[in-house]
Amino acid sequence: MISPTMNPSKTHIVLIPSYNPGVKVYETVQAARQFWNPVWVVIDGSTDGSEVALKAMAEADSGLRVIHLPQNKGKGAAVLQGLHQASAEAYTHVLTMDSDGQHPAELIPQFMQSSIEQPASMVLGKPIFDASAPNIRVQGRKLSNMWANLETLGGNIGDSLFGFRVYPIEPLRKVMRFNPWMRHFDFDPEAAVRLSWLGVKVVNLPAPVRYFSSDEGGVSHFRYLRDNVLLTWMYTRLFVGFVFRLPILVARRLRTQISS
Repeated sequence: MISPTMNPSKTHIVLIPSYNPGVKVYETVQAARQFWNPVWVVIDGSTDGSEVALKAMAEADSGLRVIHLPQNKGKGAAVLQGLHQASAEAYTHVLTMDSDGQHPAELIPQFMQSSIEQPASMVLGKPIFDASAPNIRVQGRKLSNMWANLETLGGNIGDSLFGFRVYPIEPLRKVMRFNPWMRHFDFDPEAAVRLSWLGVKVVNLPAPVRYFSSDEGGVSHFRYLRDNVLLTWMYTRLFVGFVFRLPILVARRLRTQISS
């Protein structure tokens, strides 16, 4: 564990998009600050009053910054706002994590160190589920992962949906700048696929994930029909892009096999 008040990174930040997160957000932010400096929270038009307490936390902590978007625009849009500001301040990488306490803050240093050692790569968390994970969500990820690896021609994407990951900022800004999508729940899987298309290599690291019940303060914005329709549309679009990129992906795979 690092001291929350010492040694701020000049290259890597923790970025937490937050929309009506419930009480778990305060534990999440405090835990992230225990293990990294700086931590930024992007409030994505929350209406639950959480922005008030988060701003008060930031006023008392120089290592915590709160960016407040007045209207809800979606997870991807919130991340993109943080990317733009981080890039303007010469940061090179962001570790994204959800605000609901599901992601393991204690693994932030390990993921950051992996990124520092391999700065051209994206470091993707590969979730380890416990009994709290809804089976329908676990099975659904298998289908999403299958499509992601098909559309990258075996791009080694360990998990397409898990939002605990480290991105190199400029490649991610590039793929989002020329793509009008990736602004909502579809952000994480499309980011992984499009960065893979760009040639960004993948590092997969295991990470436990916990789903909290409502009695434990858990909040879920996942809507089964809406979000699965969104994912289906996303993978359909990506498949068209995959077909056009197939010769490039095949050539890249052959070069990799020859060099190894």
